[in-house]
Amino acid sequence: MTINGVAVNGEATGFPVINPATEQEIVLCPAASEKQVDSAVQAAHQAFKEWRKSTIEHRRELLHQCAEQIKENRDSLAKLLSQEQGKPLARAEEEIDDSIELLQHVAKISIPNVILQDDNDARVEVLHKPLGVVAAIIPWNYPVYIAVNNLAMTLLAGNTIVIKPSPYTPLSTLLMADLLRKIIPAGAFNVVSGGDQVGAYLTKHPRIDKINFTGSVEVGKKIAQIAAKNLKPVTLELGGNDPAIVLPDADVKKIAEPLFWGAFTNTGQICIAIKRLYVHESVLEPLVAELKRIAESIKLGEGTDPGVQMGPLNNAAQLKKVKSLVADAKRKGAKIITGGKSLRRPGYFYPPTIITGVQEGFRIVDEEQFGPVLPIISYSDVEKVVALANNSKWGLGASVWTSDWRKGTALAQRLESGTAWVNQVFSTHPHAPFGGVKESGVGREGGIWGFAGQSELQTLSVAKK
Repeated sequence: MTINGVAVNGEATGFPVINPATEQEIVLCPAASEKQVDSAVQAAHQAFKEWRKSTIEHRRELLHQCAEQIKENRDSLAKLLSQEQGKPLARAEEEIDDSIELLQHVAKISIPNVILQDDNDARVEVLHKPLGVVAAIIPWNYPVYIAVNNLAMTLLAGNTIVIKPSPYTPLSTLLMADLLRKIIPAGAFNVVSGGDQVGAYLTKHPRIDKINFTGSVEVGKKIAQIAAKNLKPVTLELGGNDPAIVLPDADVKKIAEPLFWGAFTNTGQICIAIKRLYVHESVLEPLVAELKRIAESIKLGEGTDPGVQMGPLNNAAQLKKVKSLVADAKRKGAKIITGGKSLRRPGYFYPPTIITGVQEGFRIVDEEQFGPVLPIISYSDVEKVVALANNSKWGLGASVWTSDWRKGTALAQRLESGTAWVNQVFSTHPHAPFGGVKESGVGREGGIWGFAGQSELQTLSVAKK
């Protein structure tokens, strides 16, 4: 762990980190005690007093240095990430590369200087002031990228940060912290590892000024309740049950591959993955056939094995949930087009599974599966399918697939989601706001909106006479 710029061992009982492809222990990970969490927060609080005075130019340069340090250690970070998370090595390398690019993009964000009045009588401007100490709780699906996203924007805004990675994937974040502590001033960046109790110590600490959380709706609500006691601001990037709508004019051959990977990238463990696929009845049969063909061609295996395209689910609990959703669909009469059965091998593997004959009332449609299962729902009326797509407590992402992008654009604007795509998915501009509506989150990440979310606005009004 990294506390106040120093590498430290955990004082609490360590916990095993499991390789999800083998179910074997990788290493015993250190766990922070309550005292160590307090030390990390106090270090961040003390460091904030000087860090907040640093110039924006200095912070930008530091982020560029962090990007270079990660780049120099790309291979070791990617290998460790693949082992603990389960994703193929090539996808782990992509995550590291994306993290490097993110640091570079955040370092270049143009912070608007908003002057509302400047005349002979007065000057009125809006300033972005640092908040203080930020606690960031990181999930297990993209642990490095999401940690970097929190780190970069928090530091750029003049805050300090304490990060807690998921107990399922702490190792790559701990390694990254060890690399970056040589660059970032002591105390400005701290990482403590452990289970739920460590997260509770951190989020309830009185010197935490802001909480950033990426994860489930259920935990997000609990964190919001904790923050509400002292009216602390939060940014919550929560789950999604993202619909994709295929219109009758869509080119099936063209869209099948991006649709498949829109649902199954990272073994379906992405908040903005396609979770519900609504297909017009006129193109249902050929599209299902294409998706089945792709699914049955996928090579599953341990991430470091050559040619692997899809790894296991990250943990046993997630595998159990996926199995229960498929079992519920089977009991209610759904048709399993491909997959749907556990693999007889070590690891938390589940094959890419495609299901038809489902509708609202099936758990696989109503809940977020966060795994390699895609329910396909046939429709005939566009107005009704828009209503079905919007009939969800979630609202993170949504997509429309069509040969007429203008028609798709008009339809996408009617979808209740923080991000809407036409003929694509996952594409996120680094300077665009990202977040959800409804129960998919609070606040926005990315660009000037993300910067504002890590800042306190101050109106400075000066009388000149």
